[in-house]
Amino acid sequence: MITEDNFANAVKKLRESKGKKTFDQTIDLIINLKNFDVRREAFNTFIQVPYKIKEKKIAAFLERESKVIDTIKKDDFPRYKDKKDMKKLVKKYDFFMANAKLMPAVATSFGRVLGPVGKMPSPQLGVLMSEDEEMIKTLLVKINSTVRVRVKEPSIKIGIAKESLTDDQIVKNAYTVYQKIQELLPRKIDNVRNIKIKFTMGKPTNVEM
Repeated sequence: MITEDNFANAVKKLRESKGKKTFDQTIDLIINLKNFDVRREAFNTFIQVPYKIKEKKIAAFLERESKVIDTIKKDDFPRYKDKKDMKKLVKKYDFFMANAKLMPAVATSFGRVLGPVGKMPSPQLGVLMSEDEEMIKTLLVKINSTVRVRVKEPSIKIGIAKESLTDDQIVKNAYTVYQKIQELLPRKIDNVRNIKIKFTMGKPTNVEM
């Protein structure tokens, strides 16, 4: 059974092995899978972690201009008819949210570019039932502390923390993500070959199983 202690030991070793870097590195969690057919077994989920990973650049498809978020109003949609302009928009932001009423129009106008890069607003995370400012703020907080897991190969690799977090915060984030993934895998722990954590620019450290 894997516990937070297993992750705590791995984080300690990771810190000890760290080379000198002048920026706040991301810490990646790697879960290598076994007995999992990526072509037949779809895996696509959002996981909220206890501690914010990074401030994402977020925009919203709304009916009216918002004071709390960059807004693309329905009237603006024709401006992005050219695929080059649409790609620039998609590249500029990490995440998009949308008013539920506009979702059909968003899918029609932007789906061909947002879909393949995994940035399409989703009922799981990103769809607003109203354009109330407080609701938008609440969703912004949630998005900034959520990771998306999409399995396209027999190895899951996701950023779960920043180096500037404390060891305990990194452990809590890593364990939360691991637990949720293991819970959702069809054969649970039997689908997990091994687990590693690493700095973006460093070598992986094993998490004992």
